[in-house]
Amino acid sequence: MDIKQDVKNQFGRSAGLYVSSKIHRSGGDLAALIEMAHAEETEYALDVATGGGHTANALAPLVKKVTAMDITPEMLENAGKFIEGNGHSNVEFVEGDAEKMPFEDESFDIVTCRIAPHHFPNIGDFIKEVYRVLKPGGRFLLDDNVAPEEDAFDDFYNKIEKIRDYSHHRAWKKTEWLRMLEHTAFEIVEMHRFEKHFDFEDWCTRMHLMDQEKRTLTRIMLEADEKVTQKFRIQSDAGKIESFQGEAVLLSSVKW
Repeated sequence: MDIKQDVKNQFGRSAGLYVSSKIHRSGGDLAALIEMAHAEETEYALDVATGGGHTANALAPLVKKVTAMDITPEMLENAGKFIEGNGHSNVEFVEGDAEKMPFEDESFDIVTCRIAPHHFPNIGDFIKEVYRVLKPGGRFLLDDNVAPEEDAFDDFYNKIEKIRDYSHHRAWKKTEWLRMLEHTAFEIVEMHRFEKHFDFEDWCTRMHLMDQEKRTLTRIMLEADEKVTQKFRIQSDAGKIESFQGEAVLLSSVKW
């Protein structure tokens, strides 16, 4: 089974949980992304891998039209109910692949993608597609979980995410994002790093984990060496993981 079908399967059954997810619904990163977009009422925006629709919902009052795209039909259905329930009528919902978007060249003034690229198997194709569909001078706002720069920490984070979610491909390092974007002729204009607090039970529940998978993740976290435990702020009590900490990066870049 290829990873894109994995994504459809995994998120199809979790769609409703992503609309209500606190991490996706709120947080300083979403507010900062919207502020950094410098959206204007005459502009056209595209939200790639819209998920629960939170970014598209936040952009809708600020622009002429938002296109909310996702590869998973169930996600689009739930996002539509959420966004239209908030009174926004200028959002179009399109089923599509982030690595092969169904849009004409230079169609959008703004492209956003939030907490999704770690699922994309061909990240270079995604970045090229964003560049293609953006108008010259258009802005790309990227917000995603990232792996630390140290390889051991990188390995640990991607390992637990893959166990927790088989559709996870890779959380990239901050330096990898900078390099990939600049190699595609984006000019990076602003960057922010956010700490992300993960409640272990909520983190597992969103992916409908079986008890065996939760036990495996618990064991890996409890047996992690001291540096890993400190880096990820792993909190446990009586042999149970309570929480841990990750990080995300928010990048604003311009097509030139």
